[in-house]
Amino acid sequence: MSTPYPFTAIVGQDDLRLGLLLNAVSPAVGGVLVRGEKGTAKSTAVRALAALMPEVAVVLGCRFSCDPVAPDPACPDGPHETGTAAGVSRAARTVELPVGASEDRLVGALDIERALSEGVKAFEPGLLADAHRGILYVDEVNLLHDHLVDLLLDAAAMGASYVEREGVSVRHAARFLLVGTMNPEEGELRPQLLDRFGLTVEVAASRDTDLRVEVVRRRLAYDDDPAGFAARWADEEGELRGRIAAARALLPHVVLGDGVLRQIAATCAAFEVDGMRADIVMARTATALAAWAGRGEVLAEDVRQAALLALPHRRRRNPFDAPGLDEDKLDDTLRDAAPDGDGDGDDSGPDGPDGGGGGGVPPQSDGPEGPAGADTPDQQPESGGDAPGQGRPSGGGEQQPVRAAEPFRTKMLSVPGLGEGAAGRRSRARTEHGRTTGSRRPQGALTKLHLAATVQAAAPHQRARGRTGRGLVVRRDDLRQATREGREGNLVLFVVDASGSMAARQRMSAVKGAVMSLLLDAYQRRDKVGLITFRGKDAEVVLPPTSSVDAAAARLESLPTGGRTPLAAGLLKAHDVLRVERLRDPSRRPLLLVVTDGRATGGPDPLALAARAGRLHAAEGTASVVVDCESGIVRLGLAAQLARDLGGSAVTLDELRADTIVGLVKDVSAAGRAA
Repeated sequence: MSTPYPFTAIVGQDDLRLGLLLNAVSPAVGGVLVRGEKGTAKSTAVRALAALMPEVAVVLGCRFSCDPVAPDPACPDGPHETGTAAGVSRAARTVELPVGASEDRLVGALDIERALSEGVKAFEPGLLADAHRGILYVDEVNLLHDHLVDLLLDAAAMGASYVEREGVSVRHAARFLLVGTMNPEEGELRPQLLDRFGLTVEVAASRDTDLRVEVVRRRLAYDDDPAGFAARWADEEGELRGRIAAARALLPHVVLGDGVLRQIAATCAAFEVDGMRADIVMARTATALAAWAGRGEVLAEDVRQAALLALPHRRRRNPFDAPGLDEDKLDDTLRDAAPDGDGDGDDSGPDGPDGGGGGGVPPQSDGPEGPAGADTPDQQPESGGDAPGQGRPSGGGEQQPVRAAEPFRTKMLSVPGLGEGAAGRRSRARTEHGRTTGSRRPQGALTKLHLAATVQAAAPHQRARGRTGRGLVVRRDDLRQATREGREGNLVLFVVDASGSMAARQRMSAVKGAVMSLLLDAYQRRDKVGLITFRGKDAEVVLPPTSSVDAAAARLESLPTGGRTPLAAGLLKAHDVLRVERLRDPSRRPLLLVVTDGRATGGPDPLALAARAGRLHAAEGTASVVVDCESGIVRLGLAAQLARDLGGSAVTLDELRADTIVGLVKDVSAAGRAA
C-alpha cells in the first residue's frame, strides 16, 4: 500500500482542511463540496484525511462492514448476533467514485442471470457498501449524471442504500463522509444538488511566491522518499489524530444555546436561504467547531464560521450569480440577533479554529452586473447600421459593452432525430433511463432486463430443452436488454453578430438578454455551450465549447460591438469548431444558434459568401436556428433567407419567448442527419 501524503504537511488551504476536519469530527455535518481549479491539493487532502480517521471494528466476513457491537439488523449478509459477532479492526476506507461509473457500480446489482436460470437472488454490493463507515470521494462530481448524484446524495442523507430490481428489494446501511470536488469552469451542479452538501469551500493556488516554493519543496521531498517524508511528520499526524478523537468525544456534550440558535435562524433568514437544511447544517457545524476548539459551548464566532462554510452554495439563485456571502451583512445580522450584552463580541470577524476563516470565498453580489461603462450612452444610432453589401469604411468604431436585458424563459429548441449522447434534458435520445421503447440483445453486462422479450425469446425452445413441469428454461442467449428513450444534452454553439449594425444600445441589450436566456436554458438542460462572435474583419471563438455556462455569460456581458459584418467568417469559424468537436465527442449532437439580422458586409459579394457557408452546415446535417434581430418598420428578411441556406428555421426575438410559438426546429432531410 502506498504511503499517503501527510495531512499536516499540506501548505495553506485552511478552508479545505477545516471543512474536512469538521466532517471527521461530526459526519452528521453532511460532507463537503470542494470547488476550485486543478492542482490545488483537493485529492491529496482527501486521501490524507483517511489516514487520520480512527480504525473501525467490522464483523468478520460481512461485505457491508457491520459493527460487531451494533450490527445492522437488516444487513443482507446477516443476521449477526449483537455483541457476539466475531469482529476485526481495519483502517477506514477511502472509496473513489469514477466519473464514468454506472448505477449498478454505485448501488450494487442483482445477478439477473442467476435469478432467472438458478432461482438465486444474488446481490453484488456496490461502492456505497464499500464506503460504509469510511470516506466516499467523488472527483469531478459536477460531471456525474444527475441520477447518479441523486442516488449518492439520497444515500448520504438517509444513511442507507435501497436497490430494487425485478421485484427484489435489498437495503443496507451506507453512512460515510462524502467529499466531492469540482472545477466550476467545467459546469455547475444544480442548486437542488448543491443544497445536499453540508459545507462548501473554495480553493485556489496561492499567489505568494514563498508558499508556492514550499509546496514544491515538500512535494519533491515526498516523491523522492514517501516513507521517510511521512516519518518526519509522524508526530504532527499523531497530535492531529488525537485532537480529532478528543473532539469526537466532546461533541455530544457541547451546549447549543437558544441565543445561538436564534443567531443561526436569523442568519439563514437574512440571506434568504430556502428550506430548513441550512439551519440544521449550521447548527451541526457550529457544534463541531466548538468541539474542535475544545469548548463545551457554541459561541457567536462558531456561528459566523459555520455560515461562511454552510451558506455560500445555498445563496445562489441562478447560474450567473456569484457564490459567497456579504461578510458585513453577516456581522450585522449576528450582532442584531445576539443576546443582550453580547452584540459587540463578533465585530472583528474571527477566523475560527486553525485560521479557516472563509478565505477565498468572494462576496455575494446582488445579481449579474454589467462591466464598467455599461451605462455610458452609445455613440452609434440604430440608423447607422450597414446596408447589405455596402459597409462603411470604419464601421462606426468599437462601442462600449451594454448590459443584457432581463432574461426570460425561452421556447425549447431541440435537435431532430434520436441521439445517443450524454444524459440531459433537450433532445430525444437512447438512454439507460426513461420510458421503455423496445429490446435488444445485451452488449456487455445486462443492466435492464426486458422480461417480456426474454420470455418470448425463450418460449420457442422449451421442448428442445426438455422442459418439465411449469417452469421456464431460460439461457443466456434468451436474455434481452430493455431499450429506453430519454433526453440528451447537446452542444449549443452560439454565433453572435457583434457588428455595427447591432450596436445600437437598446437593440444590443435585447440581443444579449435573448442569448442570456438561451444560456440559462442550456444550463437547465445540461448542455455544453460555445460562443463565437463576428465583427470588423473576422470572427473569434470567444469561448470554446465547455460545460461552464457561467463563463459564457461573463464573456457575453463584456462583449464589445462595432465594425462591419463578416457573417461568412462567423459561419465558417463555427464549421471549424463543430468539426473538431465531432472528433472529440461524436455522440454529442450540435445545435447551431446564429444571432443576427442577416446583414453581411465587407469583401466582394458578402451575402453570397454567407449563403455558401450556410449550405456547408446544411450539407452536414447540423440542426440550426437563426434568431432574427432585425427591427424597424422596413425589414429585408435576410435572416429568414440565411435560415433556409442553413436548412433550419428562423425566429424573431419576440417569438423566442416560451409563450409565443411551438416547434422552432424543423426536421431537415439533408444528408448526415440522424434519423
